[in-house]
Amino acid sequence: MTPARICGVDEVGRGPLAGPVVAAAVILDPARSIAGLRDSKQLSARQRARLDAEIRAHALAWAVASASVEEIHQLNILHASLLAMARAVAVLSPAAEFALIDGNRLPRLPIPARAIVGGDASEPAISAASIIAKCHRDALMAALDADHPGYGFARHAGYPTAEHLRCLRELGPCAVHRASFAPVRALLAMGGQ
Repeated sequence: MTPARICGVDEVGRGPLAGPVVAAAVILDPARSIAGLRDSKQLSARQRARLDAEIRAHALAWAVASASVEEIHQLNILHASLLAMARAVAVLSPAAEFALIDGNRLPRLPIPARAIVGGDASEPAISAASIIAKCHRDALMAALDADHPGYGFARHAGYPTAEHLRCLRELGPCAVHRASFAPVRALLAMGGQ
């Protein structure tokens, strides 16, 4: 018998030098299909925003969770990502009975789960989770941009773009930079803020 409530789970923000890693879990409603679901990286910002609203309105359940910069430093980015995924699944209501996880590692969950490499492109529920997570994290980074002006977080979401690396060298790391990531660690070792 197939479990009735299957959630898709994905994370966003493993590669940036700043900000939290964010995960989402989504249980799609089989009676309300959502057209255009695919990996968030294959969508424009406008497409993601439209689908984000549609998923939030029509999914049986969705949840977003994160792991902080401090947790990334303490645990490492892989384990912080798995923690964010577990947190997202834990707060789904109604609860999921089975989880499909994007990637090749499973977080610790109280329900059975399966890891699927490239699942964000092949499983609609994981695609939905990738969209929700990306939109949520982009909004968080825009808020951090207002709190920490000068770094351009709203434009690059903390990823190591040429602009971000230049700002990091000029301004030094701020409180939301990941101290354990090489470019930030190197600046801190040289006496950066």
